[in-house]
Amino acid sequence: MTRMEQYPYQPPEPHRRDGSDKGDAHGHGAHEGSRDTAPGHGHAHGHSHSHGPAAPVSQHLRKVIAAILVPFTAAVLVGLVVLWPGSAPSHKRSGVGFDRQTQQATVTRVVEVSCKSVNAAGGAPTGDTSTAGGASAQQQAGGTCKKATVRVDTGKDKGRTFTEIVQPDQTRQLHQGEKVVVAYEPSAPRELQYAVTDVDRKFPMALLAGIFAVAVVVVGRLRGVMALVALAVSFLVLTLFILPAILEGANPLVVAVVGSSAIMLIALYMCHGLSARTSVAVLGTLISLLLIGVLGSLLIGWAALTGNTDDNTGLIHGLYPSIDMSGLLLAGVIIGSLGVLDDVTVTQTSAVWELHEANPSMGWRGLYRAGIRIGRDHIASVVNTLVLAYAGAALPLLLLFSIAQSSVGTVANSELVAEEIVRTLVGSIGLVASVPVTTALAALVVSADRPGPASAAPAGAQPAPARGGRGRRRKR
Repeated sequence: MTRMEQYPYQPPEPHRRDGSDKGDAHGHGAHEGSRDTAPGHGHAHGHSHSHGPAAPVSQHLRKVIAAILVPFTAAVLVGLVVLWPGSAPSHKRSGVGFDRQTQQATVTRVVEVSCKSVNAAGGAPTGDTSTAGGASAQQQAGGTCKKATVRVDTGKDKGRTFTEIVQPDQTRQLHQGEKVVVAYEPSAPRELQYAVTDVDRKFPMALLAGIFAVAVVVVGRLRGVMALVALAVSFLVLTLFILPAILEGANPLVVAVVGSSAIMLIALYMCHGLSARTSVAVLGTLISLLLIGVLGSLLIGWAALTGNTDDNTGLIHGLYPSIDMSGLLLAGVIIGSLGVLDDVTVTQTSAVWELHEANPSMGWRGLYRAGIRIGRDHIASVVNTLVLAYAGAALPLLLLFSIAQSSVGTVANSELVAEEIVRTLVGSIGLVASVPVTTALAALVVSADRPGPASAAPAGAQPAPARGGRGRRRKR
């Protein structure tokens, strides 16, 4: 058998007459996914590529893992079928916040006018009067304002124009040619039916998403493509199952557990392959999610958190009173922790697997101790990341408390901040626990593996001479 027949993906190159083919020492000849290669048969560098496929485990071990994960997967499928919603229940639009009819529009003309003359003439309301900027704009008495002519580009009133007065102290200033979003209120007088509410950001957002996708594919290649597909599937589960099911009145916690489990199974197996290594990561993630769910449920009830703390949650509760808002808060904690948990469990499982491949004689205690040393660094970085992510999202709120010169105790006791504290700490506890749990599972699995006859060769055995008679290449 020629070398090109053995490794068809390698470019042709001259054979070395001395048989010392250096390239084989780096593991290309001992492909990690090959079932006829015994683990640890001497190709010391062959298992150092963490991006390669995991070495196959014995049939006995696969049966043990399947006995755990198959019933769990079946339960998730049953949950999806039982809880699968129809369309979200309809409601009469309130005209508040996101619950408004909106259309696309273009600013066709902008001229400067005296604010005093505009207000004295009883001009049209300026901007989104439901915001602080819009309210202050109506009270503006002097200065130079902008009078913008806006053309509606979509809907039944396509082509219709209206006038928008922009006060100088408003944060959103309109410019000619700018694409905007306008709110439509059919019950208002004709001249007041439309008002600019936001800027149309579809193009820059789509461009950014495209750059992200290209970067993932260029760097990750096929694995990056699978990651993008898994991301799309996760988004579909969220929008087609989790959100409509909650709106239909299903228990948010049950929906979040079923939906998160489905996302976990799809994303992990799609990105990392159907292997024992991935299955151990799934088990570690599942145990950590259960811990987060139990802790979150206890602490949310103990701290008397209602989940109804701002305008958005108040609007949801007003439109759908049957939704359990505290359950919705807990569902958010579980879903928000899932993405970081995946990263931790996969990394820890891969670390233990690679340690075992490097030293097959190491027992489960040695594997656990070595893996947990890696996990400690991971814990520090991940917890810090999670806390800073929540702090960054709540930065305007924290700034508001700072302006009010409230004490730390007063701030932490308020429900709005207490929610974020519980969300952060419960998620962090789950992340910290996932490291020893997943490391222990992975160490037990790989150390309990029972190699079959084809892989029972001792660690120092020579490769079979049937592979092209090149066994002497190991003699250096």
